Amino acid sequence: MVKGVNIAVIGTGLVGSAFVNQLKNVKALINYNVVLLATTTNAVISTDYKPIDLSNWQSTLSASTTPALSLEEVKEFLSKSPLPTILVDNTSSNVVAESYPSFVKAGISIATPNKKAFSSDIKLWNDIFDVAEREDNGLVYHEASVGAGLPLITPLKELVATGDEVVTIEGIFSGTLSYIFNEYSTIEANDKKFSDVVKVAKELGYTEPDPRDDLNGLDVARKVTILARISGLKVESPTSFSVKSLIPKDLESVSSGAEYLEKLHLYDDEMKTLKEEAAAEGKVLRFIGKVDVASNKASVEIIKYDFSHPFASLKGSDNIISIKTKRYTNPLIIQGAGAGAEVTAAGVLGDVFKIGQRIAA
Repeated sequence: MVKGVNIAVIGTGLVGSAFVNQLKNVKALINYNVVLLATTTNAVISTDYKPIDLSNWQSTLSASTTPALSLEEVKEFLSKSPLPTILVDNTSSNVVAESYPSFVKAGISIATPNKKAFSSDIKLWNDIFDVAEREDNGLVYHEASVGAGLPLITPLKELVATGDEVVTIEGIFSGTLSYIFNEYSTIEANDKKFSDVVKVAKELGYTEPDPRDDLNGLDVARKVTILARISGLKVESPTSFSVKSLIPKDLESVSSGAEYLEKLHLYDDEMKTLKEEAAAEGKVLRFIGKVDVASNKASVEIIKYDFSHPFASLKGSDNIISIKTKRYTNPLIIQGAGAGAEVTAAGVLGDVFKIGQRIAA
């Protein structure tokens, strides 16, 4: 008989809201109580560990006058829980990520899409998993830290755990840059300007408020760092290897994203030349993250692909990842929506199920 778990949710933005809404509809699949909902400013807390009513949780949280708890207060509260506990961190906070070892050491498990916990300095990665491997400590699951809800992290870890060896991983890991290059570098897009495609991506909501946060390549580098570490490479940080930035040097320091978009057309010729060179070879451009275990190398770059390649036929903002291992000499291909609140939340919810099955039985 499953005893159940107590769940604390930190972060109720787009992903966090989608997560709570999905969670409240799956009571039959996991026996749980949500005992804490927290934003950066306020919280709803069940001091007696009885379940918070989730039927109108957003209104309840908005009306709450309870101030946000410190991370130490959250840990203390969960440590006293009569049931095993899961901290669901839906933030992208470095500060929360750095607290993971302390939570896990206290026996609190973590489910999160927060890629900063697993792609920052390698010391934090080591601290998290060194503690998580010890008996009676909490578990750590982070499927949604790469590829949103795509089944990527868990299968890759299982391949390695069962004795397989990763040879290469390469993929399109950014929904934003997937859309931009799918629109810009195709047979039908000969007359499209890179700056115009970026502007449309911004208007459609694919980019961050400042598109440079997508186009600098750092988000892809973080995902590559995570996959490289799982594959066995000791990547120090996402800035420790070659990362192609799509931001012209002169526009890196402009005052705003709006100014960047206004001036980007002045630099269209560089991307146009690359596209024309690729087209002359019967190829298209794609923005790729790559892990090459044999050469002990990670990279983020623009690569040319034949029209027949799976990466060349990608549509919309999908992600696609190719994993070649000693066993999978014909690469394992994983493709689908790699961004979006609903699919990311589903990835986190899947991790909650996995943890619940392990700690609540």
